[in-house]
Amino acid sequence: MVCLPIADGAFDYPGLARNIERVIGLGFDGILIGGTYGEFPAMSGDERADLFRRVTDIVGDRVPVMLCSAGSDVRVVRELTSLAGDLGGLPMVTPPFVSEVTDAQIVAFFRDMVPCSRTGVLVYNAPGIGITLSPSTLEQLADIPGVVGVKQGDLSPTAIDQIANRIGGRIRLFCASDLAFLGPMMCGFDGISSTNSCALPELILAAYRALEVGDAAAARDLHRLWYPFRTLAREFGQPQTTKAAMNLRGFDGGSVRPPLRDLKANKIKQIAGVLQELAADRRSSVALAA
Repeated sequence: MVCLPIADGAFDYPGLARNIERVIGLGFDGILIGGTYGEFPAMSGDERADLFRRVTDIVGDRVPVMLCSAGSDVRVVRELTSLAGDLGGLPMVTPPFVSEVTDAQIVAFFRDMVPCSRTGVLVYNAPGIGITLSPSTLEQLADIPGVVGVKQGDLSPTAIDQIANRIGGRIRLFCASDLAFLGPMMCGFDGISSTNSCALPELILAAYRALEVGDAAAARDLHRLWYPFRTLAREFGQPQTTKAAMNLRGFDGGSVRPPLRDLKANKIKQIAGVLQELAADRRSSVALAA
């Protein structure tokens, strides 16, 4: 789920509530708040804590909520991890992104963090922060009582194969990217995290459900439909592209925060063209704002 700062940097909580109700109404299995594409590094600790509280109030007990408590300051991570667990959410924690941290230090960090949460911890293996956890390190983390899952961002086939077969069944495995989730799911992963479901919730959910019931051909064909959108997301950046598409669809997309910048008119026009093509294909179930 992408957070929703508006142009002056304030949060549009009514808009966030509408977005949450949309995906719950469509039948999504859970919600992730404040992750890497939710721009958590551009938020203060107090803002993140307020976001956690407001979202859990909105969602209640209708679906599970993952709350990203990652950070570079271990004190902030500890506080947010504890808060997320106390609110009934599942804290999602990356390794501490500091220079020259070792695997042993990362394992020790998670051993320290897990007791902070009464609901357990989801390990986020996020190469984008500059650290990629190896399958062998993830095995060590899976042995820590209270580590309940891994959100896997390294989608190389070898890593996915090793992780699925070494720790699958012991803890839950989530593919961190909706851009390329078919492979990990076919290898036995338990679910996906989907940034672009903020913009294309009907289509991505349909592809996932098809795969979930074993219809790989249907999942493949639905996933192909939004390849042009994925191409732009990879080129322009996912937070910016997703929010622009949400705004074009009449959803509450809002703006990104610095150092990111909202897309210019020429790029938004390209996104609009891709959305129009999707809307013209009945298989996508995508409708544009009137």
